Amino acid sequence: MEKVIEAPARQVWAVLADGWTYSDWVVGTAHMRNVDDDWPRVGSRLYHRAGPWPFSLEDCSTVLACEPERRLVLRVQLWPAGEAVVVFTLEPVGPDTTRVLLAEDFAAGPLRWIRTKINDLVLHLRNEETLDRLSDIARRQKSEQ
Repeated sequence: MEKVIEAPARQVWAVLADGWTYSDWVVGTAHMRNVDDDWPRVGSRLYHRAGPWPFSLEDCSTVLACEPERRLVLRVQLWPAGEAVVVFTLEPVGPDTTRVLLAEDFAAGPLRWIRTKINDLVLHLRNEETLDRLSDIARRQKSEQ
């Protein structure tokens, strides 16, 4: 999935690099509990709560790879549902425009084994909304500068 955002890659990256904003733009993340001080270095973590109260689950996401202003790879855990690997790739299209590619695949747990067209559609819609929210925040921060 991809979205072209009217903001430079450094501005989009600034949103990705601010772990405290994840609950603002990652659909399904209800609350950020903590963010490691060295986020988004490889091995650092975000601690989050996902899902509606009182059924929300607490877990964490770990950085697997980080290339500032280019690529961020996360292992997102939400047990007992499972875990996924999420890849954000930023491609400058122009001085003030960035193409953001988002790939997500279930890596472990029940969600990995229950793959259906309905699940794929829900994941697609969720990621589309996530990119829309990321875009809104990056564009807003660009206009505030």
